[in-house]
Amino acid sequence: MKNLLAFTLLGATLVAGTSSTQAEWHRFRGPNGNGYITGNTELPTVLSKETLAWKAPLPGRGLGSAIVVADKVIVSAASGPHQDKLQILCFSNTDGSELWRRSFWATGRTMCHKKTCVAAPTPTSDGKNIYALWSSNDLVSLDLEGNLRWMRGLTLDYPNASNSLGMASSPVIAGGTLVAQIENDSESFAAGFDLDTGANKWKISRPKMANWTSPVTMSFGGQTIVALQSGKGVMGISPSTGSALWNFSKGASTIPSGAAAGDTLIVPSRGLTALRPGAKGGEPVSVWNQKTQKPATASPLITGDRFYFINSAGVLTAADRKTGERLWRIRVKGPFSGSPVACQNKHLYLFNEKGLAQVVDLSGKEGKIVSEFELKETILGTASIARNALYVRSDQTLWKFATKK
Repeated sequence: MKNLLAFTLLGATLVAGTSSTQAEWHRFRGPNGNGYITGNTELPTVLSKETLAWKAPLPGRGLGSAIVVADKVIVSAASGPHQDKLQILCFSNTDGSELWRRSFWATGRTMCHKKTCVAAPTPTSDGKNIYALWSSNDLVSLDLEGNLRWMRGLTLDYPNASNSLGMASSPVIAGGTLVAQIENDSESFAAGFDLDTGANKWKISRPKMANWTSPVTMSFGGQTIVALQSGKGVMGISPSTGSALWNFSKGASTIPSGAAAGDTLIVPSRGLTALRPGAKGGEPVSVWNQKTQKPATASPLITGDRFYFINSAGVLTAADRKTGERLWRIRVKGPFSGSPVACQNKHLYLFNEKGLAQVVDLSGKEGKIVSEFELKETILGTASIARNALYVRSDQTLWKFATKK
């Protein structure tokens, strides 16, 4: 997902990532939505019983990542035989104690493929409030103390917006708007919701096909653009109005999401393709295309001038963000549903479906696995990084790893 791009603009983006809110993990795949977070240089490079800070039990299934807001770690879950009890849980970042739990009954459909679940989307936050979406198309906002601000049962307004395999797209906040893709093979749409009321600010029709990708934010011309990916391609929109700014119509994956750095988007399309936005209403510029580089389920990770992806054979590849050319590749132990994450300590973290944690040192000429740790539970979600700690969850447990001082 990358480049010819203004490296100065990327630099500004990465510097912005060190602000108080950006340095936390407020959404799916981190502050820039590409799996990378600046700082966190003291994150442990060995995951073990010694670096396990705490673990906390969870009451139901969930694939969504933990988000970290100040001293709180927040996850969503779904429990019950039909996964119709929707939950948001808040834990103390210090010791893992449960601070509060809020439960809601699903108003929409809860059928899902057995590998996924109703709590597949990752919640998001603007640093003041929490916003959570479930596969049942129930959308909720709470304050940081767990008080309900508003709730939308979107199935009541859009009764055909679902698919039999379950929904998984994670919402993002951009332009003072909560943006969500409610895309399926029937009543498919994307919408922008008012942060204070949950009311629609805009709604646009989307391709009628099942889609599990999440919106990605990127910069261009001093403004924030939200890229909406589907099997038809990628559309760049204004987050505040939903108006289309550009469209890439050559198709894209419906499972791994794209990732952005500055004004360049690397999207799983015909292998991997790097795009830069074109003029309003025009096709974006294709910077490069690598047809042999094909990510599987995990989304690509961008770190500075490099990006990383995992293919269906369990091979982790490092490539140049400017050209897309491969730099090195190593085999890791899969399979993977969650995506890799990394920070400025020059290590990459990934968890396979069997619960094996693997840490890859990125500082050498080739990547090297330097740590493995068995969590012995199925992990299908993506880890999170904040405050020099790593967080990952299964259906049963939330773990925090940190260097003990």
